[in-house]
Amino acid sequence: MRAGFLALLLLLASAGPVRPQVPVDLELVIAVDISRSVDDVEAQLQREGYVAAFTDPRVIEAIQGGALGAIAVTYVEWAGVDYQRTMVDWFLVSDGESAGEFASRIAALPRISMGWTSISGAIDYSVRQFGSGFSGTRRVIDISGDGINNSGRPVWLARDDAVQQGIVINGLPILNDRPNFGRPAEPHLDEYYETFVIGGPGSFIIAAEDYRAFAGAILAKLIREIAALPADPAQYSQ
Repeated sequence: MRAGFLALLLLLASAGPVRPQVPVDLELVIAVDISRSVDDVEAQLQREGYVAAFTDPRVIEAIQGGALGAIAVTYVEWAGVDYQRTMVDWFLVSDGESAGEFASRIAALPRISMGWTSISGAIDYSVRQFGSGFSGTRRVIDISGDGINNSGRPVWLARDDAVQQGIVINGLPILNDRPNFGRPAEPHLDEYYETFVIGGPGSFIIAAEDYRAFAGAILAKLIREIAALPADPAQYSQ
């Protein structure tokens, strides 16, 4: 028994101290649709929109205006219920240099396209990403996409489960008039996101009229999420 007790003490000592979580103003999961309805040009416009936003001085100003002056952000791509991937892991952004590094990692990602659209799968996966080394005053999932949920469980169930855990879900529906693999385009995607996708205190959507309007929409959305204040999307249009 004595030998076993000594072995346990040695094991606990070798484990080392528990690393404290880094406090930040916001933990943000950026969840981006890469389903087959998003073609190469549209995928590139999405990427360029996020890169431009994270190198915009107004985003840096919003980050540094927080009580702690830092956010943690991770970049996730998703498609059907069986496909969600963390493409850029949790990253601390507190100034222009760190924001530029995060943008560079997004810009360097390979282009991947998968089938189907599971917003519920994206939400469920995003929820599991929190608690990875950071402790945010707020936790937000930022969902962007150009179609309704057609894979996995009902999206409102995933939303409700996330909200119950104190997570806010905001949406950026991309209004696309192109048919999607023989199916007509979604005519009221913004209303769908408003009703079934977003949730939590202060949740909101900012719709992009098409992929070419995506950069301005994501800039407005990021500033509003980071600052936790209402904003007029028109002032950020590009």
